[in-house]
Amino acid sequence: MGRVTEQARVRTVRVREGRLYAGRKGDHVAVEEPLDIRLDGQRLSLTMRTPGHDLELIHGFLHAEGLIESREDVAEARYCDGAVVEDDTGLPRNTYNVMEFTSARPRLNPLVTRSFTTSSACGVCGAESIDDVRHRSRHRLERTWSLDPRVILQASRDLAARQPVFARTGGVHAAALVGRDGEILTVREDVGRHNAVDKVIGWALLEDRLPLSDCFLLVSSRASFEIAQKAAMAGIPLLACVSAASSLAVDTARELGMTLVGFTRAAEDGDGRMNLYTHPERLDLSAAEG
Repeated sequence: MGRVTEQARVRTVRVREGRLYAGRKGDHVAVEEPLDIRLDGQRLSLTMRTPGHDLELIHGFLHAEGLIESREDVAEARYCDGAVVEDDTGLPRNTYNVMEFTSARPRLNPLVTRSFTTSSACGVCGAESIDDVRHRSRHRLERTWSLDPRVILQASRDLAARQPVFARTGGVHAAALVGRDGEILTVREDVGRHNAVDKVIGWALLEDRLPLSDCFLLVSSRASFEIAQKAAMAGIPLLACVSAASSLAVDTARELGMTLVGFTRAAEDGDGRMNLYTHPERLDLSAAEG
């Protein structure tokens, strides 16, 4: 696993009681490095990510793109031996920035007809429309359960305490899979919000937990189309985000039958608020006033 933070020297600028102050200090920044993803000898994607949990990231990415269904579809995954650079000693070292996947199903090869180039702020890579997501999704979204909105607020409070890289840098997103009882099953951080989601879904795929019909996805970022798409592909019926939802995320959730919650803001005293955009039936509002 590569480093996830590094030291930086910064100039600090403050205004206090109308007076301008400047200084210097050490700071931590989140690491962003490329990951070259190769499938069966073909270059499939170049994504910018925070190093760590790369195996989960790529499994989640391949699943979201409809290229694999389960961990059995991947015969081998390894960092390429040739991905080396010279370090300060003049000796080669592996950068762990190139990973090769070998599929267990040769029929995957003809499907890899396009190259994906993504960044830490990319949109969905390859999907053209909501209909495309509906066509490629293998899981129907569970409609038989609902939960108390306070479960989401508590999970949001718990997530805030489980983001060590964000606590040091303020520069990464987090995604969490949460059970209906509010238990956080796994958390992953990354400079790319879509990468964080791929990592938690990749974790679930490697643990043979798909579809995630009894979980909801909680993200520290806004909800965009690609995050709603990835959740739908994994069978997640409820998506909650700390920030806003885009119009296409709302349309996607509505069309696919997903509950979408935005502006999930939890206070330390147990209070909080949220906006419910689509399919309110999964939140138990029977005790609500007003």
